[in-house]
Amino acid sequence: MTDDDVRFMRLALDQAARAEAAGEVPVGAVAVRDGELVAAACNAPVGSGDPTAHAEVLLLRAAARALGNYRLPGLTVYVTLEPCLMCVGALVLARVERVVFGAPEPKFGALGSRVDALSLGLNHSFSVEPGVLAEECAARVVAFFRSRRGLDLK
Repeated sequence: MTDDDVRFMRLALDQAARAEAAGEVPVGAVAVRDGELVAAACNAPVGSGDPTAHAEVLLLRAAARALGNYRLPGLTVYVTLEPCLMCVGALVLARVERVVFGAPEPKFGALGSRVDALSLGLNHSFSVEPGVLAEECAARVVAFFRSRRGLDLK
């Protein structure tokens, strides 16, 4: 984990806050190439009525537009929660170089928590850096669901 990893994960957390303010599960993501921010996105399936509108998918769409190519070599994606199987598939298809995530996702995480999609021998792989600001990322999601379920936050 580098200082840049922490800096960019904080930007992803800012995106997670945007998602939460919109009533979405607080997941945020940013895309970086050569130390420069390329795109940012947050979860939006509820507001968009689109079950595929996860932060990672929206981020890849924005990055592809910004860079003028659906292939995104050299891109590092920072996301506050471990990507699901759908998102890992999209990250593979986009040919990203690296994925840095905050909190593990025990129910749907596809980079080691529930399944390790990269072990399937797909046509592309990327490096993974788990656990960057994990406690902060996890706390945001836990607090969101506790408030939704009316549980005491103590």
